[in-house]
Amino acid sequence: MPQQIILINLEKPKEKKLEEDIDWFCNSFGLSSGRDTENIATRIVQDLLLQLAEKDDKVSSDAIAENLEVNLSRVNHHIRNLIKSGIIYREKRGLYIRGGSLKAAVQEMKKDSERIFQELEIIAEEIDERMGLKNR
Repeated sequence: MPQQIILINLEKPKEKKLEEDIDWFCNSFGLSSGRDTENIATRIVQDLLLQLAEKDDKVSSDAIAENLEVNLSRVNHHIRNLIKSGIIYREKRGLYIRGGSLKAAVQEMKKDSERIFQELEIIAEEIDERMGLKNR
């Protein structure tokens, strides 16, 4: 599955407040787009974190939809985007944070982006050579 990593350089919250930090985290990855006026993606991440912290078991999209009082199809739409971003993954019918924590997910995504940039650099160099462009 193609992965899309969006990074937005936002000013960190001034004070340590859990909800604001989670909101900043999600916004930094572009998870709350202009169309997501209710911040469903951020609310899904918050609920997923809460459920995983309470129980070391899988979390279902049904449970998230019920907790957030949001239509299951809307929740699943945002979950697909969260999976594409690389922050969460689905195994069987359960949802999990990649690597087991947000920090591990970020580290894994960083490795992914480094691999992608390495591949881009190799192809870019080949294109430059074929076009006769030289590095300065």
